[in-house]
Amino acid sequence: MNPGWLNVAAGLLLAPLLFGVIARVKALFAGRRGMPLLQPYFDLAKLLRKGAVYSTTTTAVFRLGPAVGAACAALTLAFLPLAGAPAPFGFSGDAVLVLYVLALGRFATIVSALDTGSAFEGMGASREAAFSALAEPALLVGLAALARAAGGNSLAALLGEPTAALWTTRPEIPALLALAFFGVLLAENARIPVDDPNTHLELTMIHEVMVLDHSGPDFGLIEYGAALKLWATGLFVVGLLPIRAGSVPLQLAAGIGAQFLLAAAIGAVESTLARLRLNRIPQLFVGAGALAALSFLMTLWRSP
Repeated sequence: MNPGWLNVAAGLLLAPLLFGVIARVKALFAGRRGMPLLQPYFDLAKLLRKGAVYSTTTTAVFRLGPAVGAACAALTLAFLPLAGAPAPFGFSGDAVLVLYVLALGRFATIVSALDTGSAFEGMGASREAAFSALAEPALLVGLAALARAAGGNSLAALLGEPTAALWTTRPEIPALLALAFFGVLLAENARIPVDDPNTHLELTMIHEVMVLDHSGPDFGLIEYGAALKLWATGLFVVGLLPIRAGSVPLQLAAGIGAQFLLAAAIGAVESTLARLRLNRIPQLFVGAGALAALSFLMTLWRSP
């Protein structure tokens, strides 16, 4: 059996637990006990047992949206290494494929929201499209910087041993990219300060407004797909960190631990920062893009 499938299985099984870790960290900051760590699994099981309600204005596009979004997020796990633990598949330029697959999942959510015919959900869809267009360049430029610095153009090289070695030769490059990718992670997963997944303020919602009409198993797929996307985008950050072990099981364990630490960091950020105003959100993307561009410029000069 390809050991890379253990990487995929870990993501499929443990991704919802990231939400539990984030919630418990936020409860700790607020001085509350918080929900159980396994509560996201209980919520998914409850949603899968319920029935779905569909508006008469929707078509098959509305029903396919959640499934396509979850499938795209799951597919990316087959190409992303976990802290050095290999992925089942990989080839030259596979990073571009992963970005396009993530974009396809977002597109499915957007058209599913538009299919309801609701101006409110259309507003959220337009915001999602606009902000994602600002976040993607930072990720692309960051990957280009990694390709120059690590000397490879596959995810196995960009998020594997060559990048880990940069911490001893050019530590400024992975450090800047880790900050840039963390900003992109917050944006792509609708986390504070870009969006609040628990908000009920209609005029400030971005992602959550697009899924208001989904219910039952469809909403369960959306929640599970969101967990998988958080796990997948977290791999871009974890892959930059110098946490490499000797054997594949040790690498897998180290990567899983790093993912949960990253979730704890997200909870800490959401507990200490307020949500940005909509007209200030592009500044976060500009900052992430500037860090990625600076790291790319640094790759043009060799260290003495």
